[in-house]
Amino acid sequence: MRLLLWGDVVFYFALLAFAVWKRPHTPMLTVAVVVAAASFPLWILARLQLGTALSFRARADHLVTTGLYSRLRHPVYLFGSIAGVASLVALQVWWVLVVALLLSPITIVRAVREERLLRAAFGEEYEAWRRRTWF
Repeated sequence: MRLLLWGDVVFYFALLAFAVWKRPHTPMLTVAVVVAAASFPLWILARLQLGTALSFRARADHLVTTGLYSRLRHPVYLFGSIAGVASLVALQVWWVLVVALLLSPITIVRAVREERLLRAAFGEEYEAWRRRTWF
């Protein structure tokens, strides 16, 4: 998982560097880079805070309720989606952005599945945490 995390860091850094280097410097590029630069570290932080709970397939080993997870139920999905869309806006390859937006419901489906699994595994502990958090 750590190797994958560092691969993501290198990929997003290269993507934003390419966008800044190759694309016209417009206000839209500036806003997209700033939004991506702000959300990307939060995405990485959320992934690190998951620790051993991070997996490709939903599972319920333990409930993470600290750090970003004390306020948000799905910060990996939220900040990852924001960083991804902002990076694609910066890149200005519009058909790729359209495809990404069309695929975004997959993230919502994954979040719903995870919530069902966590609710079944942790019951009232999950419900109490869900009531204190957003998305």
